[in-house]
Amino acid sequence: MNDVPSLPVNSIVRWLTRLPRNETELLSNLVRVAKDIFESRYPDGRVLFLAGSIVRGEGTPHSDLDLVVIFDKLPNAYRESFHFQGFPVEAFVHDPETLNYFLFEVDRPTGVPSLAQMILEGIELPEPNEVSQSLKQLAASVLEMGPPELSDEEVLKLRYNLTSLVDDVRQPRSRDELLASGAELYEALVDYYFRSNNCWSAKGKAIPRILKRADGDLCLRFSNSFEELFSKGQSEKVIALVEELLETNGGLLFDGHRLEAPVNYRKPLTDQVSELTPLDSQCSDDV
Repeated sequence: MNDVPSLPVNSIVRWLTRLPRNETELLSNLVRVAKDIFESRYPDGRVLFLAGSIVRGEGTPHSDLDLVVIFDKLPNAYRESFHFQGFPVEAFVHDPETLNYFLFEVDRPTGVPSLAQMILEGIELPEPNEVSQSLKQLAASVLEMGPPELSDEEVLKLRYNLTSLVDDVRQPRSRDELLASGAELYEALVDYYFRSNNCWSAKGKAIPRILKRADGDLCLRFSNSFEELFSKGQSEKVIALVEELLETNGGLLFDGHRLEAPVNYRKPLTDQVSELTPLDSQCSDDV
């Protein structure tokens, strides 16, 4: 294909910027790349969904093409990564039954509908067909259903975890610990906000985009609060934000929190001792 030279991954954006600044033409070139992938790597596939940040016009020099490839029947679903004509590619390969399982049994319980979103927003290649349309309807039904509602115990766990992270940023022993705890707190707090309101959540770099779409003012407060935490080491605004978001479910939680282990979480010591080999025993004696 002459339009898209075979380039190293770091030159993706240079290639993109050499194209006319026309979203229609850019998308047309990405579609041609995806069709070439489909024909060369998945010739027996039924349909491919082209998705990802490059398709949305938000690509960076390290962005990949996200593909969902559908076959009539596979032994098992799989995910693979490769480069194609200078593009890093992430392919999620399914048949309709494995896709159905991942949508409902894997992604939905996490509260993050990554696969459903790719299917619903993806461009159907080489062209829409009955299979692709039925899968888009399936993905839409998952998104409309929403994530599972959190149980009371799950809410308590999230509150307890956020309380622990607040304590870690309130008086960190070092800047390194502040950065580590703050990064964990950022994602945990966003997840709590979405899930406690029975909304789909987000992970990693998708958080600002999804949070801004849900509540622009809250997104700005998140950004400002955590910017102060990371750049100046000041945790007051972050702590206030956590306390505000937790307030409707009872606030910070430490005293009285109790988490019961399942009754079958036990292993008799006699079993472990009997499994020791003479070498194991010798090693234990040496220690």
